[in-house]
Amino acid sequence: MLFDDWTGLGRVLVVGPLAYLSLVVILRVSGKRTLTKLNAFDLTVTVALGSTLATTLLSKSVALAEGVLAFALLVFLQFAITWLSVRSSTVGHLVKSEPTLLLHRGRFLDRALRDQRVTRVEVLAALRSQGAVDVASVGAVVLETDGSLSVMTGKTDPSVESGTLRNVVGAPPE
Repeated sequence: MLFDDWTGLGRVLVVGPLAYLSLVVILRVSGKRTLTKLNAFDLTVTVALGSTLATTLLSKSVALAEGVLAFALLVFLQFAITWLSVRSSTVGHLVKSEPTLLLHRGRFLDRALRDQRVTRVEVLAALRSQGAVDVASVGAVVLETDGSLSVMTGKTDPSVESGTLRNVVGAPPE
């Protein structure tokens, strides 16, 4: 249970650095976009890469070449989907979600909270983490496409109403 044999340890010592180096090279070649967490799809790919690395390191039934091929395949698929989503609004809508306004001018938008399965307590925690003392002084809280909550203090544009994010800094055009 604590130790099987020296061969397993030796395999990890040899395969570990090689698998890690392969992953780093593949990620460097593929560009910065591969590991961004701009949306849930990106996060899933990042987790899948980590899982593949762990499997390659610890599973005796997975050869290093298979692990490296799996890294390359995941990165290629990530590249293909993001390339397509930039060029096709249909693919973009299938892969990415839109930001959702949860609080506007100190008022919770209960339907948006319910639709996104976010509680007021979670929004209040985000406000506290950003140093907001009074809900009424907050311009907006947005649930971003990556699942994070953005807190905007100060005034928001009057055209931002009922979950519409037109004119909010950084919001995608509709």
